[in-house]
Amino acid sequence: MLKLALPAVAAQVINMLYNIVDRIYIGHIPVVGQTALTGVGVTFPIIMLISAFAAFAGQGGAPLASIRLGAGEREEAERILGNSLTMLLCAAVVLTVSFSIFKEPLLMAFGASEETVGYGLDYISIYLLGTLFVQLALGLNTFISAQGKATVAMLSVLIGAVLNIVLDPILIFGLNLGVRGAAIATVFSQAVSAAWVFFFLCSHRSGLRIRKENLRLRAKTAGRIAGLGVAPFIMQSTESLVTVVLNTGLQTFGNDLYVGSMTILQSVMQMIVMPTQGITQGVQPIMSYNYGAGNYRRVRDTFKRLLTVTLTVTISAFLIVSFFPETLARLFNNNAELVELVGKVMPIFFGGIWAFGAQMACQTTFMALGQARTSLFLALLRKVILLVPLAIVLPRVTGSVMGIYAAEPIADFLASATTLTLFLSRRKKLLPAPPKEKS
Repeated sequence: MLKLALPAVAAQVINMLYNIVDRIYIGHIPVVGQTALTGVGVTFPIIMLISAFAAFAGQGGAPLASIRLGAGEREEAERILGNSLTMLLCAAVVLTVSFSIFKEPLLMAFGASEETVGYGLDYISIYLLGTLFVQLALGLNTFISAQGKATVAMLSVLIGAVLNIVLDPILIFGLNLGVRGAAIATVFSQAVSAAWVFFFLCSHRSGLRIRKENLRLRAKTAGRIAGLGVAPFIMQSTESLVTVVLNTGLQTFGNDLYVGSMTILQSVMQMIVMPTQGITQGVQPIMSYNYGAGNYRRVRDTFKRLLTVTLTVTISAFLIVSFFPETLARLFNNNAELVELVGKVMPIFFGGIWAFGAQMACQTTFMALGQARTSLFLALLRKVILLVPLAIVLPRVTGSVMGIYAAEPIADFLASATTLTLFLSRRKKLLPAPPKEKS
């Protein structure tokens, strides 16, 4: 678990830096930093939708490839890889064209104002040119992890992130390009990461290789990828829906200052969730491979350790955001009014994050075992079934903008409790204990 999870955690932390570093630098642009940060924040739904399509093909195909490798079916695993690549390429074309046409009305619908929309357009117009690179870098990297080559997967992200961190201050401040400089740095960095991943999967160093004959879509293979990929797709795409609901509510019951606070809160959420996802992604191949090999005892033991680790991480995160909210806020902007607001709402917004580790561990296990329908339900539960309605209803019931911030912890707790209960109730059926198991 340590061998696979630590590089995966590092990869997620590094990947997180793409957006976080952009926001930190943008928030500290002289004079316009707060407004620019809010404008870039409303592009988050589009960015998450692009990532969601990468997860659809990548995270949908990688567990299936791991299971086939565990069963000794390498040709089928490579067929899954080839079909996933074709799906990623198709998604990149459709997304680039669609979002480029409708970007301005979308940003206004996502909570932008006349004052902030210009910064959002400057950023997303350039970011969309790199959609292909995002699809390949994020979607194909999961197939490197699926082979147990977590260190290589980490390096693919590390290369791009280091470039992004180096280029950001040069382009934003040195060449005075502002938010456009941040977008250019991100696109160039993702292009380098995508090239690394693609050429590795074409090389002899990879246990799974991209082969021309596997690129032709097969209905059965694509259907299986889509069936499992729909859950991570919904998890990420509904993040866009959540952001839209939260931002429009904050604009309605508050103003740009409240929308800016949500940009910071979601950035901190990424700082908590993405490393935890690194843990779950690193451990997932162990479960998938051993499940395919019929070694259920090892799957059960892995789950117990995974649950302990994820809960430890989320409980620790809860304590940090509760005691140091203003310190975290100052990472992104020094405006006294914004820092004060974030200091007030952050402990409320993250009030249920301590329980979220249980949902992440259980949902990852369902994914690793190929339980597509259950994963889909759990993906919908927290955000669509619970969080979105609560974020709409609570501010109207309470008559206060604070109801929007309170929706998050309520949804986190209810979803985590439901997910853990569901997993424990189905554990014996999914992972039966025969009289004698493989060691």
